[in-house]
Amino acid sequence: MLISPVTDRTPAALPAADLAAAHTLLNCLLREVSGPEHQTAVVDGHLLLRLPRRGVLLRVALRRTSLLGAHRFTGPVTEQADGGWREVTLEQLGEYVHTELSLRSGVGNDEFLAQLAASRDGIAAALALRTHPRHGDDRYLESEQSLVYGHRFHPTPKARAAPRDSWAAYAPEAFAAFPLRYLAVRHELMAAQCATPGADAVLDGLCPVPDGYRLLPVHPWQYELLGGAPRLRQAIGAGDVLDLGERGAPFAATASVRTLHGQGAFLKFSLNVRITNCLRKNARYELAGAVALTRLLDPVLRELTARFPGAAMLREPAYRALALPGDDALLEGFGVIVRDDLDGHLAPDVTPLLAAAVADEYPTSGAHVSRLLAGQGRRAALEWWTAYLRLLLPPVLAAYFDYGVVLEPHLQNVLIGVDGAGLPRQVVFRDLEGTKLLAKQHAEALAGLPADVAGPMVYDARRGWDRVVYCLLVNHTAELLAALADLHPELEPALWGQVRTVLREFADEQGCPPRLRALLAGVPLPAKANLLTRWARRADREAGYVRVPSPLAGPARSAFSGGRPPDHRPVTGAGPRTPGVVAGVIHRPGAPGAVPRGAGAGALTFGAGVSGDH
Repeated sequence: MLISPVTDRTPAALPAADLAAAHTLLNCLLREVSGPEHQTAVVDGHLLLRLPRRGVLLRVALRRTSLLGAHRFTGPVTEQADGGWREVTLEQLGEYVHTELSLRSGVGNDEFLAQLAASRDGIAAALALRTHPRHGDDRYLESEQSLVYGHRFHPTPKARAAPRDSWAAYAPEAFAAFPLRYLAVRHELMAAQCATPGADAVLDGLCPVPDGYRLLPVHPWQYELLGGAPRLRQAIGAGDVLDLGERGAPFAATASVRTLHGQGAFLKFSLNVRITNCLRKNARYELAGAVALTRLLDPVLRELTARFPGAAMLREPAYRALALPGDDALLEGFGVIVRDDLDGHLAPDVTPLLAAAVADEYPTSGAHVSRLLAGQGRRAALEWWTAYLRLLLPPVLAAYFDYGVVLEPHLQNVLIGVDGAGLPRQVVFRDLEGTKLLAKQHAEALAGLPADVAGPMVYDARRGWDRVVYCLLVNHTAELLAALADLHPELEPALWGQVRTVLREFADEQGCPPRLRALLAGVPLPAKANLLTRWARRADREAGYVRVPSPLAGPARSAFSGGRPPDHRPVTGAGPRTPGVVAGVIHRPGAPGAVPRGAGAGALTFGAGVSGDH
């Protein structure tokens, strides 16, 4: 079966922005707030979710339930009112969540509602462009630029603190491709490092510069933001920096927005734009850290590639930045990291596709798993899944257990290499910013680095393990599994069973260390608390975790057969009750649509005990 790019990109085939944003916010509430507080239940084919401090009961229809509690919703969100159910707008839902979290945490957040609206607007703008694709035959680029809805467990996945016209010019969802801005910088005013000699040569080939200068490419959006800085204007006036303008072949925006692809390289730019949680700029320690990690990890990555030929890692072997004396803001603002291109890492006749596009809830590109498996049945889906798990899981686990390296294989950091039949043949990991070292195994190497560079690249064993399990199993494996289960709902237990089988195979090879034994025993899994992190205005690196029920304990059993939920089941499905993660208890409700507010006879009763912050 040959694969062709998706042809149906019409907005009518996809949920509207308000609905998608509301469903995403419910996902976060279910995982981080109402679920852990036993304030959720499934009844009559709907999820019921209570905000006890605000005093509101919400309801949304389910099109499929999940063993992990990561259900699929359909239709509007409603609230209980006047003996029935009344539709809730996104603005009302945002206000309810704002009040609930304010009362829950004792602190407010005056940015939250505006960010929720900005994310909805970003989705709406992307949907409006779906009828005008600009990818040609580049299936890889199509996958990078297809994430219309973003992370479905982040409250504001498409929030961008930027004017609409700038967004349209530079966002991947807008199919953005554009020439770079180029500066020529005197040698002595350029900060630069290379892991190996000539690792930054790709930059010199982009544009000629006069003798005595070196080339510094700049993201044109960043130049719009920082080009008027007095210190930069002074340097340009003195001839220390030459503004060569925008020129040359276009570079295309990838899913991260600030990383661009073109001319045989990935360039990771600083971008002083707040995207989801953070300003996306390369801090000084991140510039040096990328090169340092490339050096330190080279022998490890070579060994991993030899052990697991179907896996590869893109290095980041060089950086350049503008080093005007005493101006760290411009050094970080105009810092660029060179990342390996895919050439040299991909096997022959393999097409890379962004994992987040393959696993998306809705098929917005030809990379989606429904397109890869079009016309094929359950057996083909299981075979595809097993092949992929054997590519993905072992190298990430081996990096942790055998080399003390914490990879960050979330969906946006992994490319899936498929052959002409759509079968997975390779995985490619990227982005060293999230890659960390376990302090105990790498103490000697870390001691040779400056403290401000070494510190941010270190995890202790527990924090590293939580990060591996979250990225590998909850963010990545579970979401791709969900996309397959959408095609074949009855397969969800078998799909989780294959995850367990591949984990068991690796554990047996390792002598089944305690952390893997616990994982196979079904201990709750760490899930990143994006909503609570955003509410507290913490940086991503300070994000905490909530624990979600694991489907890995023994043979997985589906909570709901055939993907259609019966009445009166707990949200988290079948299996043993796990304190702190199991949803509320269901008593026999009255007639559908007439659930009384109280918990008396014939009423819906939620679990007792409302906890504080997690």
